[in-house]
Amino acid sequence: MSQGVYLAYDFPLLSTFWAMLWFFLWILWFILLFRIVVDIFRDDVLSGWAKAGWLVFVIILPFLGVLVYVIARGKNMGRREIEQARAQQDAFDSYVRETAGTGSARPSHADELTKLSRLKESGSITDEEFRRAKELILTDSGPAGARKQPESATPGTGV
Repeated sequence: MSQGVYLAYDFPLLSTFWAMLWFFLWILWFILLFRIVVDIFRDDVLSGWAKAGWLVFVIILPFLGVLVYVIARGKNMGRREIEQARAQQDAFDSYVRETAGTGSARPSHADELTKLSRLKESGSITDEEFRRAKELILTDSGPAGARKQPESATPGTGV
């Protein structure tokens, strides 16, 4: 019972290398299989029956199915991936522009009040003019609110 177990003798270095290589190839195989399944569903050119056919072929005969799919449709897999990445980037960019407010043409009340206070500090307007302009901005009758006209109102008629 005092005899120790020497795993290095039972599992030599070359066997460890081959086991790690097969494990690595097995992981790569599953990654490729999942990418092909995702590509089948991503492709807008294929009909529903064609997608089902490819999916059955890849699942029932995985090695042959993946090999045939990569040969037949592998060239466009990269294009579809790039198109999806660009679409996601464009959507993200438009979201950032929209959220940051750079796409807004209408200035906010805070921006208008800041400009107004700078004009007052520089001496371009008097205290009375500042007060009236501030009231107009805060009651939405000023430049920011002037763009909010009802659709039924006709400009210049007062109605």
